[in-house]
Amino acid sequence: MLIDTHTHLDHCREEPAALVDDAVSAGVGLIIQSGIDLERSRYSVRLAEQFPEVFATVGYHPQEAGYAADEAMASIEEMTIHPKVVGVGETGFDFYHDNWPHDLQEEIFRRHLDLARRAGLPVVIHTREAADRTLAVLAEQAAGLTVILHCFSMPDSLDEVVERGYYVSFAGNVTYKNAADLQLAAAGVPDHHLLLETDAPWLTPMPLRGRPNRPALVANVYEFVAGLRGTTVEALSAQIEANVLCAFPRVASVLVDSLL
Repeated sequence: MLIDTHTHLDHCREEPAALVDDAVSAGVGLIIQSGIDLERSRYSVRLAEQFPEVFATVGYHPQEAGYAADEAMASIEEMTIHPKVVGVGETGFDFYHDNWPHDLQEEIFRRHLDLARRAGLPVVIHTREAADRTLAVLAEQAAGLTVILHCFSMPDSLDEVVERGYYVSFAGNVTYKNAADLQLAAAGVPDHHLLLETDAPWLTPMPLRGRPNRPALVANVYEFVAGLRGTTVEALSAQIEANVLCAFPRVASVLVDSLL
């Protein structure tokens, strides 16, 4: 099956039920819905409860870091015990939008890393124009954690992140004509570190760029990346599925339980 490892159903124009049905029709069997603040994390959990194909991550996006008060973070931590909450985040740095002071973003980032460790969950990282600082904080505080670099944007650091054991997830922008560096990274990353996503409703893959993205279009990302790697979509999807089950152990647990 195809898997969209990072999406935002709550930001899409269509209703979640239509988006999920559309994805299933396109061969997508699993969708990981990302929370970006307290209310959207709660909504992500409700979506995971409503749809068997949907799982959730919970946390505060760096653009929302200033709202991550102690009480809100305590509520995020409470959600991590839910069986369909499979990761903490997305969290990290965003120096492009720069909504909040960098030191505040770092404080909230570090709190998420601590939470992921306590919860025994992987951490999903957002980094934009902040590669060096992101890697520095992860080097200091992420030892022993499973790290997923969502919407991978650090091709110059590929060797380093692979050496550290991080997963790298490519979104629809890997298909763009001006993304030669990302394409080289997607072609060269070792099999066991590779994930794919949409980050819908943003980063719509070619040839539909300019239209709203949706989880079904992860099929386009699979097709493009399979071409880069000289393999078939079937072989690539089998590898990504194995990687997801390793990176997000609760997904495997829920799928096993559903078969019992």
